Amino acid sequence: MSAAPPLDSSDLSTQALPPGARTGWALLALAIGGFAIGTTEFAAMSLVPFFAPDLGIDAPTAGHVISAYALGVVVGAPLLAVLGARMPRRSLLILLMLAFAVGNLLSAVAPSYHAMLLFRFLSGLPHGAYFGVGALVAASMVAPERRARAVSFMMLGLTVATIVGVPLANALGQWAGWRWGFGVVAVMALITAALIAMHAPRDAVRAGASAMRELGALGRRQVWLTLGIATIGFGGMFAVYTYLGSTLLEVTGTGPGMLPVVLSVFGMGMTAGTIVSAWAADRALMPTVGGLLLWSAASLALYPFAAGSLWTLIPVVFLIGCGGGLGAVLQTRLMDVAGEAQTLAAALNHSAFNAANALGPWLGGLAISAGLGWTSTGWVGVVLAFGGLAFWGVSLAVDRRR
Repeated sequence: MSAAPPLDSSDLSTQALPPGARTGWALLALAIGGFAIGTTEFAAMSLVPFFAPDLGIDAPTAGHVISAYALGVVVGAPLLAVLGARMPRRSLLILLMLAFAVGNLLSAVAPSYHAMLLFRFLSGLPHGAYFGVGALVAASMVAPERRARAVSFMMLGLTVATIVGVPLANALGQWAGWRWGFGVVAVMALITAALIAMHAPRDAVRAGASAMRELGALGRRQVWLTLGIATIGFGGMFAVYTYLGSTLLEVTGTGPGMLPVVLSVFGMGMTAGTIVSAWAADRALMPTVGGLLLWSAASLALYPFAAGSLWTLIPVVFLIGCGGGLGAVLQTRLMDVAGEAQTLAAALNHSAFNAANALGPWLGGLAISAGLGWTSTGWVGVVLAFGGLAFWGVSLAVDRRR
């Protein structure tokens, strides 16, 4: 296999940190931002039973609030990446976190359902651009052979949020009112902006940076193939995650009190998978992508057989969560194939994952509605994992021809 296309040294070369700053502190600041984003993204789902009656709507209608946030991510990732092409990345990250803080603060004081829809959409706009730009900044602060681990450290903020942040935000929402669940995220976003200002490397506008140069990513076949892996291959995990609660109640026969425990186990799997996958990707990136897709297919195939008992389901949920390590690995892959259009390509990764978050539950819902049962989402996931593997195979073949 030939080597990946050379990277733009102005984008990914090691940069000097400002006096007194340390790479670890800068990565921690980025991870805290990921923690805030992960908390609001997943906690909003658990707060639906509390804000729905307060806003005078039923639970299915309140689900549109979740969709509004996801739509904001899909729209905001490419839009803000292109508009911010001529900004220093440190400054862009600070502005993105400030905008995220404002969106969540407005969500906390939303007076009506329609206002809540608008404010959640606004909250989602900075999501993808933050992770995309943050990944580039994280990679720029370390040696090339440690890029995937630096990116994964930032992404760990999101995975840890599924273990710690979501239960805490939910508990706070129940104890003090659902509005505090969004308000505390706004505070975390402000803290992130301050830490980035203190510790992230100061960078100049990259030579030749422009919106048109960023749009050049859309003309690269390998960028689209990588986004295809994310959209299809990751969809299976979301198909299972979305209906996990219903499966626990209807198939496993547990009470609702076990749902937070099982969701935390899933988050632990994502965290472990992110750490191990990043280590492997720094040594062999594309084989790691293929291995993760096969891992997901195998663990998702176990799900229908394991769902009957809590003792078999919990370890399988952990294994499925481990497949979440694909996120940081594909983020690094996009750095290799995007050429000079680094910012847009990196941000589009999160548009792809949110598309997967829509595709997987939709296909899983079709299987359930067709009478195939709650556990049929596992088989849907297997099909989607192999679909992602097909995109991976094409991408690998293109690499070899080059």
